[in-house]
Amino acid sequence: MEESTSREKILKKVRDALIEKTEAPYPILDQDSSVYKEMTEPLDVTFAQELVRIAGKFVYSESEDEFIGNLKSFIIEKDWGVLFCQDAVLHRILKAGGIPFEAHSESLLEARIGITRCEYLIARLGTVMVSSRLSPGRKITVYPEIHLVLGYASQLVPDLKQALAGIKKKYRDNYPSMVSLISGPSRTADIEKTLVMGAHGPKELYVFMIDDTTSSNDQPDR
Repeated sequence: MEESTSREKILKKVRDALIEKTEAPYPILDQDSSVYKEMTEPLDVTFAQELVRIAGKFVYSESEDEFIGNLKSFIIEKDWGVLFCQDAVLHRILKAGGIPFEAHSESLLEARIGITRCEYLIARLGTVMVSSRLSPGRKITVYPEIHLVLGYASQLVPDLKQALAGIKKKYRDNYPSMVSLISGPSRTADIEKTLVMGAHGPKELYVFMIDDTTSSNDQPDR
């Protein structure tokens, strides 16, 4: 009986709290102001610095042709072999540049290098935002041990807030089934506090950024 009485007292307090209007404890709190310090460097410089800080690699290109040249150099220098790609837009770029690639899904598990586009490049975090709408499925950002990302300077945003607002505006009521943030290579230190790279995804992350803000060449839809 005593237990039931105590329970009723608690429930009554909960009901009263829901009925009674409670004033905001901090009515003049500004919730729209940024909690971050203002960035002093351009977005591309900030992104590159933050990406390198979290063990990613940044490659700048002034044009699509320069991107192809840079990519070919990496393929030869690092002996990457054939890239895996399931993005139709990237297929056009790679074919035009004479870069071979594999696109059959059954080859994904054996793929060493995967290349995708991105939704946004978040400068303050050095983070890449990807979604399932840019290529079939989401496995290509996880399975290959090396992940290459093609981004554009026009996709740079200062913070996550602007990236999420952009996704909402771009897809409206037809959102991707997956929106993910990639902050450098996959890593973990859960086991004996020893850092292990590639624990849950790629061991290496390369972001190739084309500066489409100054180029006169037409760029693919993003």
